Amino acid sequence: MEEISYQTTEMEASSLGPDNLTLNEQVNGDPSFSSSRVYLDRIGEVVLFLNSTGLYWEPADSLNNDKVPCFQHKHHSGSAAELNYSDIYAAELADWGSIRQSTSCCFMHKVSNMNLFVVHAIRRSTTKASLWNLVEYTFGHRDQNLCQMLVDKIKACLEKQVGRPKNLLVFVNPKSGKGNGQKVWGDVAPIFSRAKVRAQVTVTERAGHAFDQVSSMTNRELVSYDGIVAVGGDGLFNEILNGLLTSRFKTKYPPVPPDFMASSGEDTSSSVPDISELDAGTLPKNEDQSPLLLTSRDYESGIPSIRIKGGECSTADEDVEFSFPHEWFRFGLIPAGSTDAIVICTTGERDPITSALHIVLGKKISLDIAQVVKWKTTMNSDIEPSLHYTASFLGYGFYGDVITESEKYRWMGPKRYDFAGTKVFLRHRSYEAEISYLDVKHEKRDPDPNKANMNGGHKRISERVICRANCKVCSSPYSDMTKSKWMRCRGRFLSVGAAVISCRNERAPDGLVADAHLADGLLHLILIKNCPHALYLWHLTHLARKGGSPLDFKFVEHHKTRAFAFTSLGKEAVWNLDGEILRAHKLSAQVFRGLVSLFANGPEV
Repeated sequence: MEEISYQTTEMEASSLGPDNLTLNEQVNGDPSFSSSRVYLDRIGEVVLFLNSTGLYWEPADSLNNDKVPCFQHKHHSGSAAELNYSDIYAAELADWGSIRQSTSCCFMHKVSNMNLFVVHAIRRSTTKASLWNLVEYTFGHRDQNLCQMLVDKIKACLEKQVGRPKNLLVFVNPKSGKGNGQKVWGDVAPIFSRAKVRAQVTVTERAGHAFDQVSSMTNRELVSYDGIVAVGGDGLFNEILNGLLTSRFKTKYPPVPPDFMASSGEDTSSSVPDISELDAGTLPKNEDQSPLLLTSRDYESGIPSIRIKGGECSTADEDVEFSFPHEWFRFGLIPAGSTDAIVICTTGERDPITSALHIVLGKKISLDIAQVVKWKTTMNSDIEPSLHYTASFLGYGFYGDVITESEKYRWMGPKRYDFAGTKVFLRHRSYEAEISYLDVKHEKRDPDPNKANMNGGHKRISERVICRANCKVCSSPYSDMTKSKWMRCRGRFLSVGAAVISCRNERAPDGLVADAHLADGLLHLILIKNCPHALYLWHLTHLARKGGSPLDFKFVEHHKTRAFAFTSLGKEAVWNLDGEILRAHKLSAQVFRGLVSLFANGPEV
């Protein structure tokens, strides 16, 4: 049925009567709690309450009439009557316009012209808990001063929300994913504009552009921003992360076994750098340390965080230090890549709007970072350590072969990974290597052979502790600060993987390690030993389905660790470091708990 509207002139609107348009009544004498009679689009006259926590409204006639009109059932099924300031990202005065008011008939509306103001907020999806949608509430009143006063009150309350950014550095990769990086930014840019967040946008022109710009920035320039936002894939985020850390993060090399440099009969007559001052058999133990950051006292510079007021640095010192982990500086990631695993793990959805709302609302979550040191490129090369950082994954063997093969088919776009993966799988190549890892005491896997065997995984999914918003695992201190020892594994492997997070993506809905956490200070070392082709296919099948158990096979080893070392027993080795090729015959890595923060809240489910 066609909707019928009644048009009301400005003169008719002014005759609605003063009793219906009461201005700013204080409730119970509390100046922070006020109410006003206004009109809400598609509803009609409501009483709007404002207090220190948010907005609340209800139809004006419901205050004197217990009977609920039919239009309320229709309206409240799709919107809320209460909004917290934590869910509001903007409020603005609009022009003179129309307000549709419901009538006694659900299919007809009366239209009145008046002054308008709009409240912009988020609405959580009813079907996907982690998906956030945009919602606008348009209110109206014939008195423009009242509209302005209400907008000013809401803005004043929004200003008190802690952690919301004011100034961001944004990098857009126009070639990421299917080449829609600029379009994605164009879709979310109005959200930042409405929220009054200044965005200094750089569209990258080449590989390494973001790395070069971030690494060359002075600390004084850097702290003028509340964070850096990457509009692209995991590769762009990794580039920015490395640009920030390699030039500023001062720490020791990862711990390695005592004979690491002398393994495999290599010639170590050349000078060998001091790898680490840490005892290889003991992890640092601090009784009085942050419950979130395991070794923060080992790698923080000790310089107080520098806060920004009005976009200006609040310190007069010329040599500004940038400490890690930083108190307020955060990274943002708006998905436009091929896999976007980091976004999925930290927000729960691969959705640009959801990510943009996490950023403007100032959400914060800590993220582990793995430091990777490439010691040698090939067996016969000199020892020349180079530093790299990753927030998601480092893979050798199958993973390195896939990224190498995919480079031949860049013209295919994201589909090249599936094509390259199929080719590499059919080759079924294994590699001989030696891996050492620190054996950390942790929750052991179920040893019952009836629950895990080489023919498939039967580990009870209910036993997994999945990382979610307000995760207790990520916010709790270590309970097992005990001595650890180096364990060694040598043989032929189809792949060696080190996951910092679960790495959930569309091809692996539960990720490589379903119960990996964002900030527990642990690496997940996954060793896939040589096995028959059919069993490896079964493993990959479990990986590709939700609720699968890809780690519960006899040829799969899963070790939670804080550091590991790798030596190829062949001539060279190719690694996949967040989608980039890293050639490393000898490599070591360690994880830093909660080293950086993201504009994210964690997945809801």
